[in-house]
Amino acid sequence: MDSEGTFDARGTERGPAPRSGPPPHPPSVPRPAGPPSFPPAPGIPALPGHAPTTRPAVTDWLRTPRPAADPGVWRFGHRARPDEEPDEVPARRLFAGALIALLTGWLLWSLLWNGYLGRYWIWPLLVLTPESWRSDPPLWATASYTYYALVGGGLLVFFARLGHVPEIWRRYARRAKKPGTPTARPSQTGPDPAEWPELRAAGLVDAAQTLTEAARAGALGDVDYARIRRAWQGVQARPELLPAFTDTVRRQGAAACGHPSGLRDLPVRTATHDLVTAQVRIGTAADDRRNPYARRTTGVALDPSLLGTSLLAVGPSGCGKSVRLIRPVVESLGLLALANRAAVVAVTAQGALLAPDDAFDLVIAIGRSDSRHDLDLYGGSTDPDEAARMLAEALVGDLAATLPGSDGRRAATALAQLIGPYQSVHGHFPAVPELRELLSGAPAALDALRQALQSQGGRAAAQLRELDARERQSARGGDDIGVLLAERIAFLDRPAFATSFRTDDNSRQFSLKAIEHPLRVRIDLPERGHAEASRIIARLLLAQFTEAALSRSDRSLFAALVLDDATYTVTADSVRAVQRLRSAHAGVVLTLRTLEDVPDPLRGPLLGAVGCRMAFAGLAPWDGGRFAETWGTEWVQTRDVTNRQIISDEPLTKAMHAMRRLVTGKATTAEAITVREVERARWSASDLAHAVPAGHAVLSLANVNGEHTPPLLVDLRT
Repeated sequence: MDSEGTFDARGTERGPAPRSGPPPHPPSVPRPAGPPSFPPAPGIPALPGHAPTTRPAVTDWLRTPRPAADPGVWRFGHRARPDEEPDEVPARRLFAGALIALLTGWLLWSLLWNGYLGRYWIWPLLVLTPESWRSDPPLWATASYTYYALVGGGLLVFFARLGHVPEIWRRYARRAKKPGTPTARPSQTGPDPAEWPELRAAGLVDAAQTLTEAARAGALGDVDYARIRRAWQGVQARPELLPAFTDTVRRQGAAACGHPSGLRDLPVRTATHDLVTAQVRIGTAADDRRNPYARRTTGVALDPSLLGTSLLAVGPSGCGKSVRLIRPVVESLGLLALANRAAVVAVTAQGALLAPDDAFDLVIAIGRSDSRHDLDLYGGSTDPDEAARMLAEALVGDLAATLPGSDGRRAATALAQLIGPYQSVHGHFPAVPELRELLSGAPAALDALRQALQSQGGRAAAQLRELDARERQSARGGDDIGVLLAERIAFLDRPAFATSFRTDDNSRQFSLKAIEHPLRVRIDLPERGHAEASRIIARLLLAQFTEAALSRSDRSLFAALVLDDATYTVTADSVRAVQRLRSAHAGVVLTLRTLEDVPDPLRGPLLGAVGCRMAFAGLAPWDGGRFAETWGTEWVQTRDVTNRQIISDEPLTKAMHAMRRLVTGKATTAEAITVREVERARWSASDLAHAVPAGHAVLSLANVNGEHTPPLLVDLRT
């Protein structure tokens, strides 16, 4: 390997990093939690309502413990809470008891001091001191007052403990602590991760020392640490790559095993990340009675093990789905991509400013002539049947329930009967205008294709039969699926898309099959002027992503598709495909304004297919009913209090009751308390619609290992 080569985290050696992209990151990268070292470029979206917290030095960040916790718990410096809420004495009773206890102790001391209880309490002083001390007034005074202090101090301690004064100190002294005082984090136990103990244990002392010095000097950032650890894991799987890894680390230090772009950090961060655990913090579990006590006030975070079960977020416009969920998730996946651990494709509307252009390797603006890259209409497939199946899902997937057979198989067959012969003649699939002509049954287009096939002789016999079958079906008139396909493909055959979906220029084509590489891709859809075309493209991207994720041979990278608006994107086939992504180390993130944007028969299956569900504030009651049904019920303990009026025949008791009624205005009653367990909804439809505060969301999580958490009320502003 020459001096300009780089060592891939997958364990392969590659050539020099491309020079066409942004310049490599400078040797000194921002430390893993601080603000960017330079102002954001124009067009960068506004920061969230809270400013990013100041990050510690890399060495302190690495040494902070990350104990094992339930799914979704922010593990960085996490302190476990008890499972059950302590049975604390109410504050009013606590202070009243302390006051009464101290007054009682003071009264007892006063009685003892003034001799009202006799002089027996001085007997230990007389017994334990010699007679000679009493003839020495100064010495006797010192001994006496020392004894008095011991007795008084003992009484004070006894009555203070009896009145729970230490509990008052523990409970309220912490609240009286000055705001802004940092809370001490638990100390790290075991080997110091900043010293790279794994490399030292393998005998790579020089490489470990190089990285340790880079961390102490501030030249090694959190992305560098995650990227080099990823490369070391690849070396452990393939020991023959150890010499190349050692040489790369020795020569390049913190920049070793770099990303193909040469970048080592994002231009700006708006969320809090921990790349050791691959988590991004999205909020804090509210201190609410609906949340389990152990989860209250703890941080809530997402990571690939959770996103691998896919996530569905539902909430009205303006509730914070894009700013408080999608942006942190895309940012986290972008950092993981720079660490050679993930590939992310973010789909959003043009002008949404999900993240700056510099945060992505590719930005594909559909319908814009100045876009440097284009989307492959056929997902990089060379198989006509596979390409036709994905394209049919995009064109008529939302109408499959109304088609004969209630699926899109007829549409996929019709497309395959046309794009297969076209590929046989031209060596590539047809572009949108040519495909529309073929689907419309244009005689000139079909005759030209037939003549080209006939000129190939016997090699094209099978393709001729396919074309003949398509012509016979098109002769059936209104019953032909090709008419509907031609109408739907016409949404993409517009002047605005003249430079998009080209099939004769492979240099600009981007295929979803590229998710085998650590890419960061953003695709902008023309949502405002071409809403129907945007929905077709979104369905196409979802179909292509699931096909590519399930068929890739190397699943070491986590692949994610983030759809900022999945309106009319979900189909029956996509729901089934999302369920299969868990085993493919991939996942999708979908956001909806309402479940009404999903066909009614698919709303329940969609909520069941995803492992993470999120209901934002402002949810409609009918949407809340779907979530309530999905989250189910739980057994809770209820207390029923019954007041029964006390009637007495005794004259004195009657008089006391009458006086009490005159003072309080209420009759004398006795309480009867009944405790029982009942089954209630975790979150009812009414609670989801009316009891979720602004800036909050109810979130349930599940990871790929089957662990799950109940729905939590999360404050997304902290």
